[in-house]
Amino acid sequence: QVQLVESGGGLVQAGGSLRLSCACSGRTFSSYAMGWFRQTPGKEREFVAAINWSGGRLYYADSVKGRFTISRDNAKNTVYLQMNSLKPEDTSVYYCTADHYSGSYYPRLARESDYEYWGQGTQVTVSS
Repeated sequence: QVQLVESGGGLVQAGGSLRLSCACSGRTFSSYAMGWFRQTPGKEREFVAAINWSGGRLYYADSVKGRFTISRDNAKNTVYLQMNSLKPEDTSVYYCTADHYSGSYYPRLARESDYEYWGQGTQVTVSS
């Protein structure tokens, strides 16, 4: 069983930065691909970023490319999402998720239904 706990959300002005962290329980963190999704009220949850098990492959939604960076520290069982140049439209609940998948196939890593474990979410609010 894997448990994910996000932290780092909050209120920030447009143009500012936040770093989200997701701590993962369990001794097999390095065997999981990790992702970040977000959801605003009335909308479907959408893909933000993903990283394969080794950290060698990174994928981003077009809406965040160039502004967000996903990374992982397998020694600390933690995945991060550095968010820079934040915009009001980035306001959302951000979810960390894990997929016991050793590949690097982008369509799978961007597909919500393939992820097995989810955190409780952390709110990010960007004011204009």
